[in-house]
Amino acid sequence: VQLQASGGGLVQAGGSLRLSCAASGIIVSRNAMGWYRQAPGKQRELVADINSNGITKYADSVKGRFTISRDNAKNTVYLEVNSLKPEDTAVYYCNYKDIWNYDYWGQGTQVTVSS
Repeated sequence: VQLQASGGGLVQAGGSLRLSCAASGIIVSRNAMGWYRQAPGKQRELVADINSNGITKYADSVKGRFTISRDNAKNTVYLEVNSLKPEDTAVYYCNYKDIWNYDYWGQGTQVTVSS
């Protein structure tokens, strides 16, 4: 399993980005996929996930601003991040957990929000 994350960058507060996670070795439409983030000095936290039925969940801190989706044809999961705040600054990771609860992580993509 390989997860290739991209799309991060430096944006001003209020700006938007689209993060992508291209997967190989698994079929994203048949599995639960998630986006996590880790800010300096903080624990990694779940931001959003989408299950095989397309049901999505979000952390309270990002509800209404972030949207997780997937493109089955491209086998890619996306995270649209809007109305960004400085506190959204973190490295964002995509995640797949297999049936044995083993976590696979992408390499992370940095999102930096300036005030």
